[in-house]
Amino acid sequence: METLARHSVKLCPFMQRASSSAKDVQLLRNFNMRAIAQECPVVGKAMRKRTVGNSGAARTYATASAARVTPDPASDSAVDSVIDHSTQESSFDFEGLFESDIEKKRLDNSYRYFNNINRLAREFPMAHRQLEDDKVTVWCSNDYLALSKNEEIVSVMKKTLDKYGAGSGGTRNIAGHNRHAMKLEAEIAALHKKEGALVFSSCFVANDAVLSLLGQKIKDLVIFSDELNHASMIVGIKHANTTKHIFRHNDLNHLEEMLQMYPKSTPKLIAFESVYSMSGSVSDIAKICDLADKYGALTFLDEVHAVGLYGPHGAGVAEHCDFEAHRLHGISSVKGYKTVMDRVDMITGTLGKSFGTVGGYVAASRKLIDWCRSYAPGFIFTTTLPPAVMAGAAEAIRFQRRHLELRQQQQKHTTYVKEGFEDLGIPVIPNPSHIVPVLIGNAELAKQASDLLMENHRIYVQAINFPTVARGTERLRITPTPGHTDDLSDILLDAVDDVFNRLQLPRVRDWETQGGILGVGEKNFIEEENLWTEEQLRLTNKSLNPNVKDPVIDQLEVSSGILV
Repeated sequence: METLARHSVKLCPFMQRASSSAKDVQLLRNFNMRAIAQECPVVGKAMRKRTVGNSGAARTYATASAARVTPDPASDSAVDSVIDHSTQESSFDFEGLFESDIEKKRLDNSYRYFNNINRLAREFPMAHRQLEDDKVTVWCSNDYLALSKNEEIVSVMKKTLDKYGAGSGGTRNIAGHNRHAMKLEAEIAALHKKEGALVFSSCFVANDAVLSLLGQKIKDLVIFSDELNHASMIVGIKHANTTKHIFRHNDLNHLEEMLQMYPKSTPKLIAFESVYSMSGSVSDIAKICDLADKYGALTFLDEVHAVGLYGPHGAGVAEHCDFEAHRLHGISSVKGYKTVMDRVDMITGTLGKSFGTVGGYVAASRKLIDWCRSYAPGFIFTTTLPPAVMAGAAEAIRFQRRHLELRQQQQKHTTYVKEGFEDLGIPVIPNPSHIVPVLIGNAELAKQASDLLMENHRIYVQAINFPTVARGTERLRITPTPGHTDDLSDILLDAVDDVFNRLQLPRVRDWETQGGILGVGEKNFIEEENLWTEEQLRLTNKSLNPNVKDPVIDQLEVSSGILV
């Protein structure tokens, strides 16, 4: 206010004259601009002016508050009093806004319908709908290895539930820190061969918490994000409230152009995924690490759709990059050189997909984990996962680590389905991973295709529409598991072929006439080789290092706090 007064003296002729008197100098010191303004021949006249309405009552000026205030003795009480609007206007139409926004989603066919799907533990991959005898085959679950139904894992969870109860008792700081949390974080750190790990309520929360914390705590941090990154990463980067750049999907030349804009001393972070779940595309982790080294950047890798499915022990694509070295060393770190997994600074993952339970995590250096544990609100103020969930997740990691055949079966069944669609001319967006995205290209037709599969063929595949994917690229996302054997796959292939015929959906030849899209029907498109080689698929569980069978893993000091 004092600054405002001084500027007014410089600019306003009245203020220049008024400030010369002792009275007005005192007013300036008291910052009573209202009293000074009343003396002004222009502003004072406007303030004293009354406008009389039809009722004959004087119009007054309202403030942000609806409460009445005591009139200033130096002014007209009618001017200084505040109108009580509570009885003179209608309330904002919240329900109308909600209805309007929902109607927009219905009109553009992006409105979401949830199917009542109850997956049966003893009849995987079957589920029932509202009625228990109304059964369908599930083809779109992210329970990639069907470990949510695994008897050994379920048994561990039942025993833990009976002994320790349903809930954790609070946040880790209050009452939720226990042996189950410590064991789970030790298993995660060992899986990714990192010094530490931290468990969150979900990987959405983990990504948001870690990315936002990095941006808020590291001054002048610049974040470089792949344009197809998951919503959790986008939200985290937004909450980081720092400079960001979006590079074209998997375009490392574009990424380097952006990195070159800043000195090496500027703190930087490259955020990306290993497997992009809606397209199945895979990032070149090693080359991104090369760029990070060259330009002084941290790397943040989301392995949510890769853990359990890649690498000899299910640590993800980063482990798969050095498959043979990790297979030979087993649970031990690779000696002699830094693997791709070593080079990645932060790896986030989920417990809710391949590991069959729920929750998320970040694995990194001991110092970084301790920093997140100490500062991240998304961790500090969230109730800990229940003991039974954490015990089940830890057992799932141990189980899949020594069962290489689960990953191999999943890959073989995926290949069978992809090749079957290719023979039928069904458009599948090409990729080297386990995702089977069947291109529809229209939101309304994608919904109709999903409905027909359900009602006519007892097959559940959810339609994927905007904003999960771009408009015009709507699809059916199919995810085979070890339980989707060839006989079930044949039924799926016939059913999808029938739906394409009924709805006259465009096949590969139709996309070719339009010039192609996303690798479907595109001339001269070069498809990537599958991540799993034929040699890797021929290995057996006996090919793994014996140290993965039942390893003793020490608890992490950082899980409880580092003593000094």
